[in-house]
Amino acid sequence: MPSTTTRRVEFGDTDMAGIMHFSNFFKFMEVAETDFLHARGLSVTWTDGGVRYGFPRVSVGCDFAKPARFEDLLTVGVTVEKVGKKSVSYRFDFTRGAEPIATGRMTAVYCRAAGHGQIEALDIPDDLRTKLES
Repeated sequence: MPSTTTRRVEFGDTDMAGIMHFSNFFKFMEVAETDFLHARGLSVTWTDGGVRYGFPRVSVGCDFAKPARFEDLLTVGVTVEKVGKKSVSYRFDFTRGAEPIATGRMTAVYCRAAGHGQIEALDIPDDLRTKLES
């Protein structure tokens, strides 16, 4: 069963026609991902022992079935589709009531800051894997 986040489409999320701009679906996905991670005691980025870790995105996409409009109340269901060796892939199902609106996907890689603005991909530790898969 997916984790869900509910969010209203605000005026600033829309274009001149009152339809949610496509780019804002990605913002809603990020909010839903953050809620999903927080519910498991995790975050998108954190510092441990003076080292910065996180899950930067390497791939995102969204397919749109119907427009979302100003003041619509959208539910975003988050499902972990795959936890790989170094990455996690999510599916985001947008609905308005029972009506499908869009389906998004995101893949993020577990990394740590390696200095000088560089990041290094790491294998996902077992404790993180267990929380992502629960």
